Amino acid sequence: MENDWDKAIGSLSKIKVFSNPNNEPVTISGEADDLKCIGVGTDAAVFQALSAPAYAFKIYAKDKVHKVQVEADVYQLLEGSPFFPTCFASSDEYLVLSYEEGKTLFDCILQGVHIPEQIVKEVEDAREYIRNKGLNPRDIHLKNILLQNGKAKIIDVSEYTLQGNDCRWEHLKKGYEQYYHLIDGIPVPFWLVETIRKWYNQRGRNSSYEEFTKNMLKFLYKK
Repeated sequence: MENDWDKAIGSLSKIKVFSNPNNEPVTISGEADDLKCIGVGTDAAVFQALSAPAYAFKIYAKDKVHKVQVEADVYQLLEGSPFFPTCFASSDEYLVLSYEEGKTLFDCILQGVHIPEQIVKEVEDAREYIRNKGLNPRDIHLKNILLQNGKAKIIDVSEYTLQGNDCRWEHLKKGYEQYYHLIDGIPVPFWLVETIRKWYNQRGRNSSYEEFTKNMLKFLYKK
C-alpha cells in the first residue's frame, strides 16, 4: 500500500481551499471526479480519493499552510496510538492520513445513535496520552471524535501545540454526564444542534459552563 496515494496527486492539484473570517468553515474551489469531500473545518477540508480510498487528504487553506508541518510533527509524536489516524506523508499544502471509518459524535447526536460511556473514558485516556507526549489536548469536540466499532478515534490534532485550555472537552463531558440520558437514542434536529454550537462558540470568555447551560435550558423550555 506504500505510496498508493500518489494516484491522487493529479486530482488534489485541482482543488483550492480558502479560509473565511469569524471562524467559519473553509470554501472549496475546483473539482475532481476522483475526489469526495468528507470533512470541512475552519482551516482545511478533507477528501477521499476513489483511486486511493485507504487515505484521507487534508488540504489546508492558502493562508493556513504553515500549519501542515506543525500537524505532521504532532502526528509523528503520537505515532503508534490507537486513538489517532496515521500520517503517512505531507506536502506544502496537505497531509496524507489514514482514512478512518465511523460516525462523528456530532452525527450520532443528529441520528440518535447511542454514544456509550466507554467513548468518554477513551477520550480521557487519549488526552492523558497527549499530555505524556508533551502536547496540549485542545479542540476536542463532537466533530473531531469518531465512534469507530464502539471505540473512540480522534481525527484532528492541529491545535495540540497551542497553549491554554479551551475547556471544550471538559464541558462536553459534563453535558454528557448531566443531560445525555435525556436524548440518548433520540435524533436531535440539526437546527437545534447548530444553534447550541454557535451560541457556545459566541459565548463571552467569562461565561461559565453553568451559566451557558442555564441559558440554553431556558431557551429549550420556551420551545
